[in-house]
Amino acid sequence: MKMEDVTLNLGDLDLTSDDLTMDTVSIHIQENLEDSLVQEALKAGVDLRQYSKQVEMELQQIEHVSIKDYIQESQNIASLHNQIIACDAILERMGLMLGSFQSDLSSISSEIHTLQEQSLAMNIKLKNRQTVRSELSELVDELIIPSTMINVILDVPVTDQQFVEQLHELNNKINYVKEQSFRDTQACADVQETLQKLKIKAVAKVREFILQKIYSFRKPMTNYQIPQNALLKYRFFYQFLLGNERSVAQEIQDEYVETMSKVYLSYFKSYTSRLMKLQYEEVAEKDDLMGIEDTAKKGFFSKPALRSKNTVFTVGNRAAIISPTELEGPIIVPHTAQKSDVRYPFESLFRSQHYALLDNSCREFLFLSEFFLVNGAAAQELFNSVMGRTLSMFLKHIDSYVSDCYDSIAIFLCIHIVLRLKGIAQRRDIPAADKYWEALLEMLWPRFQYILELNIQSIRNTDPQRLGSVDTRPHYITRRYAEFSSAIVSINQTFPNEKTNALLGQLQVEVENFVLKMAAEFSSRKEQLIFLINNYDMMLSVLMERASSDSKEVEGFQQLLTARTQEFIEEILSPSFGGMIAFVKESESLVEKGQQDRLRSEEARVAHLVRGFSSTWKQAVETLSQDVMRSFTNFKNGTSIIQGALTQLIQYYHRFHKILSQPPLRNLPVCSELINLHHLMVELKKHKPNF
Repeated sequence: MKMEDVTLNLGDLDLTSDDLTMDTVSIHIQENLEDSLVQEALKAGVDLRQYSKQVEMELQQIEHVSIKDYIQESQNIASLHNQIIACDAILERMGLMLGSFQSDLSSISSEIHTLQEQSLAMNIKLKNRQTVRSELSELVDELIIPSTMINVILDVPVTDQQFVEQLHELNNKINYVKEQSFRDTQACADVQETLQKLKIKAVAKVREFILQKIYSFRKPMTNYQIPQNALLKYRFFYQFLLGNERSVAQEIQDEYVETMSKVYLSYFKSYTSRLMKLQYEEVAEKDDLMGIEDTAKKGFFSKPALRSKNTVFTVGNRAAIISPTELEGPIIVPHTAQKSDVRYPFESLFRSQHYALLDNSCREFLFLSEFFLVNGAAAQELFNSVMGRTLSMFLKHIDSYVSDCYDSIAIFLCIHIVLRLKGIAQRRDIPAADKYWEALLEMLWPRFQYILELNIQSIRNTDPQRLGSVDTRPHYITRRYAEFSSAIVSINQTFPNEKTNALLGQLQVEVENFVLKMAAEFSSRKEQLIFLINNYDMMLSVLMERASSDSKEVEGFQQLLTARTQEFIEEILSPSFGGMIAFVKESESLVEKGQQDRLRSEEARVAHLVRGFSSTWKQAVETLSQDVMRSFTNFKNGTSIIQGALTQLIQYYHRFHKILSQPPLRNLPVCSELINLHHLMVELKKHKPNF
């Protein structure tokens, strides 16, 4: 290669190009002048022609060096060229191979997608087949009637556990076939005849078993709880009949209702009849009223009435019948009581009768609900069908007895027995007999009110003149009232009733009026007060002993007793110390009005009072004490009155001292004869205990 053949590529600086025109040359010249190298050369003052030749020479030298290097490496370059060609061939083959792979992968992806679709389809088919298989399996299992079931239903007794289990299975199959029949399942027709025959056989055996148990109730002296418990053990039998043969189920229910209705009626009728023979022979009569005089006519051969065990106005231990222990205690067994010759008041017989009714009613209601699968109104209706005749018999019996009963305490105790038995039924959550309890109360309350009104009227109509001679001791009529009122109040506290309180209030008013009328029969006020205090004290003592101390009756008589006691104290102090008491009251009135100067004229009177008190007070106090203790039947009350009288006496004497210390009287010579107040109190201790 020659140097002349080598052309220099000056790029944008080459001005020899044939393509250049004058316009483009001007542009190139302008651009070249802006080149940084050119500008540096111009700034340095370099000759551009010379500099251009120098650059050209340097470029030629570099080109020559490069050509030599290329020639030296020509073999390597040729080898590299061959390698590149070989690599291109290899890459071409790989490209073809990868293209083939890509084509294959695309085909495989398509096949995988196809397989996925096929798999999903097969999965759906599998699930559908499994569902069909499950339903078909259930259908076949339910439709197949195993020979074991047939043998057990036909041959095994109904009380055997195998029969009960197979009866459950039979019931399930019957219900299943009914359900499938509604869906027009053709296979049901193949087993319906067999199932029908088995159902008929099972119904016949179950019906016979239940009827036998029901008929066993009719045997005398049968404890019907035993067959009832047996029926409850096989309560599914009735459920089977109810679901498969309603006419037989209704027959069973009707037979049970008819049988048990007669059983309960017969039992309770007999029990009530035998029970009433145990009542006390002596019972309250229409003349046994509070205000009736205690002078009943008696024949020559008549015996005195014996009412120590069944008193008319005294409750005694009769109220114990409403305590939880006796209320829920064992019922009375008539033949045992007759052997022991034991007698009872009516409320005890009533309690035994109705506690037995409560227990049987609760048990029967639960049995009906569980065995006959009823609740709510249906259970109540069925209960009424079974127990209705018995409850009607009870109401008729009670109405017959109560209409001729005058024992108000017995009636009142029966009311509270009913209230408590009703509460027991509510706690047991058995509402079956609620209407019966209400009917009883509607029967008993008016009778109690009527008897109480008779007693009130009898006291209102009492004529003191017809009661014969009277003394200052407590009257038997007031004692009757005290015993009766305390009994009713103590019983009523557990179940307060405003109607009862109102009637007792009326009775109390009439008794207070009666006591005042009786007191008016005495000529002296002192005897009247003694009579009043004795009666008030007796009534108050009885009421506080048996009733609450905060009752209205206790409060009323306490006020009356306090008022009459204070008046009596003034009355017994008056004979011996009346002069001093009158002087004290008159003098205090003058001092209060500011007229104490008028006391100067009372010197003689004061001297008489001072000397009279000093000489007679001991004997007067002794006489007073003896008189009080003779007048009052209650020793404690008499002692209390003596204490009150002596306390009042000391207060009057202290006030007497105080008046004599006033200016008009303080310098009187007689004042030195006054008894020392402390000495008087010491002396009075001998007559007043704990003074």
